[in-house]
Amino acid sequence: MTEKDAVILGIVEGLTEFLPVSSTGHLILTAHILGLRHDEFLKSFEIAIQLGAILAVLILYANRLAKDIEVWKRIAVAFVPTAIVGFVLYKIIKGYFLGNDLLVVVNLLIGGIIFLFIDRLTQPLNRYRDIDEMSLKRSALIGLFQAVAVMPGVSRSGATIIGGMLLGLGRRGSAEFSFLLAVPTMFSATAYDLYRSGGNFASDQWSLLAIGFLTAFVTALLTVKAFLWFLQRHGFALFGVYRIAVAVIYGLIFL
Repeated sequence: MTEKDAVILGIVEGLTEFLPVSSTGHLILTAHILGLRHDEFLKSFEIAIQLGAILAVLILYANRLAKDIEVWKRIAVAFVPTAIVGFVLYKIIKGYFLGNDLLVVVNLLIGGIIFLFIDRLTQPLNRYRDIDEMSLKRSALIGLFQAVAVMPGVSRSGATIIGGMLLGLGRRGSAEFSFLLAVPTMFSATAYDLYRSGGNFASDQWSLLAIGFLTAFVTALLTVKAFLWFLQRHGFALFGVYRIAVAVIYGLIFL
């Protein structure tokens, strides 16, 4: 990996982390296009730079996170299922899931079909406008949806948004909960992976990691508000079309 590759991957991560299109799937696809070998460092890189994008949430939602204890309660209970699944399946995720092209294509396709209809299906279920209005039990169930996203191509934000909307949370509320729930999720995933693998990195690899991390952070700052603006006006159907198109192209070229 070169510094240019690290910047490109950081931009892709920042653009896709909060969109329901699977940032991990796009990182794997981009690595293919760049001709990068999917070794242990690249897998750790793909995990760690996601935290760079997530830190943008801390900046954008700092005021609410500092004052709203009810949001923290819901983040905490929703985080637990993901933490358990991620810890138990860590070796499978790192050894089999990441870099698995077939898994990416299938999950992109299934998720795309769901997003074509999610607005219409969940409109009668829309009971809560904001995260604070939702029960802790429903928050925990949304965490179970997020846990499915340990498979590349599913989309962590996409799974969380679908879970939120099926459980009565509106479009914007579901999207914002997916942003906030990403903070403990990706911090824990990155910390655990670096603890397991960081000792094997060379000094130049740490530099590449820092470049990708910073690039993802800056790009994500610009992406979050644009996504919410688009979502309020157009819904999720276009993301469904996009996912299906990427799945078909990905499958034809790399499978």
